[in-house]
Parts: sequence; structure tokens; C-alpha cells
Amino acid sequence: MSVGLLLITHPRVGDALRDTAQGILQPLPLAIATASPRADETPGATRNRIELLADGVEDGDGILILTDAFGATPANIAVAVGRGRGYPVIAGVNLPMLLRVLNYPQQPVEALAETALSAAHDGIIQITPPGIGEHEANHGVG
Repeated sequence: MSVGLLLITHPRVGDALRDTAQGILQPLPLAIATASPRADETPGATRNRIELLADGVEDGDGILILTDAFGATPANIAVAVGRGRGYPVIAGVNLPMLLRVLNYPQQPVEALAETALSAAHDGIIQITPPGIGEHEANHGVG
């Protein structure tokens, strides 16, 4: 058994993250479902649809829900689904976060949530010193 992942994001964001991770880590070590709110659904219908997706990746060890923008509709749905079922919800999903989570598939859901948070903190870095590239940008080089 292992933790399942549920990506609740704005349209296409979760699919793109999952597909990119799958291209890097073949096969994916954890089951991942993706969902986005639809304009033609009521909030209740959206939640019911997403809960069915959660059931599909629940293998007895829980689910970690990752969502994109805190406070947006996908995040609000993620909170509702997570709160109702006791699943941790982490906002701010990005590729480094997802890859880090997928690199620790044996972790229990609580530890995996901590891994996701640390990946978010560690995954956003400035990779050039300040000022690098300014000369080229100002002089049309590059």
C-alpha cells in the first residue's frame, strides 16, 4: 500500500505537472489523480466528482492533496475534500515539489506532506547571482 496523490488545480496545470513528472520518472511510483473545477458544474457536483477520483487513488494509506493557488477555487475544493476525509492539503504545487514527493513514495502521508513543504521552500532558488545577465540584456548580447 502507498499514499495516493490528488492534484486539484486550475485547468491543465495538474495534468501538465503529472505528465511532466511521468516523463522524468517512468513509471510514477505513486498513483496520481488530477482534477479541476468545471464551469458547468455546481460546487457540490465538483466535490462529488473529485471525491470519486480520491477513492480511485486511495490505497489504504491516505492521500496527499496538492493544489496550486491558495485561496482560489481549486484550493477551496481541496480544503473541503481534505477536511472531510482527513487528508493533508498543501498549496503551491510546482514541479520540484511533485518530483520530491514522488522520490519518497514509501513515506507515510504525514511525512510526505512535510516533504512537499520542504520541497516548496528548497525548490525556489535564484540560480545566478544578482546582476548576472544585466550587461547582456542592456547591450543586446545573448
